Amino acid sequence: MLRIATLCTLLMTSLWSFDYHTTPKQITKHVWCFFGKLEAPSKSNGGFMSNSCYLKTQKSYIVIDSGPTYQFAAQAYKAMSKIAKLPVSAVINTHYHDDHWLGNSYYKEHFGARLIGTKLQNDTFKPGMTVRIQKMTTPEIFSQTKIIPLDETVNKETNLTIGGTTLTLIPVGTKAHTAEDIFVVFSDEKIIFSGDLVMNGRLTSNRDGSVLGQLKAHAMINKRGWKSLVPGHGTITDSHAMEESSLYFKLLKERVSKAIEEDVPAEEITKKVTLPEFKDKAMYNVVNKRNIFDAYGELEFAE
Repeated sequence: MLRIATLCTLLMTSLWSFDYHTTPKQITKHVWCFFGKLEAPSKSNGGFMSNSCYLKTQKSYIVIDSGPTYQFAAQAYKAMSKIAKLPVSAVINTHYHDDHWLGNSYYKEHFGARLIGTKLQNDTFKPGMTVRIQKMTTPEIFSQTKIIPLDETVNKETNLTIGGTTLTLIPVGTKAHTAEDIFVVFSDEKIIFSGDLVMNGRLTSNRDGSVLGQLKAHAMINKRGWKSLVPGHGTITDSHAMEESSLYFKLLKERVSKAIEEDVPAEEITKKVTLPEFKDKAMYNVVNKRNIFDAYGELEFAE
């Protein structure tokens, strides 16, 4: 009987846990990040396909984007506790895509953390509703994860000071990656957390965004004089972090605009414009044609 009980316990443990291989990488003196897979959310990656960062202040951590599940956040915090066992005082969500913030419930439950983000996130997601990560993983992986509302929303440039550390939260102010995006500046260490305004190693999905808005956001980011930048997806964080995203949207605008001038019809645009420079990047075959087609619809009527 004891052996059967032990086997049952092991089975339940395996069913109700998921190993995200959460090993943090130190980016600057006070910043560590967890880097997600360059692929769509799935059962095999547990939904972990975006980046989540910790910033260490004097007495607590600030988290920028809390990841895809309660379990992910719990494992990330356990890993960070080996560096310094501090509470999490605040969580900043850069935008409303759920792979970036479903870990919020862990930080609220364990630390009463302030949850900060966009109004669109609160307007779109309500407690108890079914979300994308939930559909694309499993009930076991998603267990304990809850939708809880943000405590504060940001609609203008805002300074957040915690434990002697000041961050600047900057809304783009127009549709870019989504209808509402925030990037975060930590001036003391010249680092920016861009959310999905920047990606590298993979192509972005612009399904909720704007080519012109992305270019505006990139210009805003570049005015901040950063040395390190953590993208929403991707592992390049040095001075080259923005190069892929900037080139992609520059060429997307130029080539689709040229095709429009040449009277290429909408049904032919993804044959005329292909952006082969990016064919070896992750997600190219998944999102590139859709991005081109959507750019045509946007740019055809742009002034």
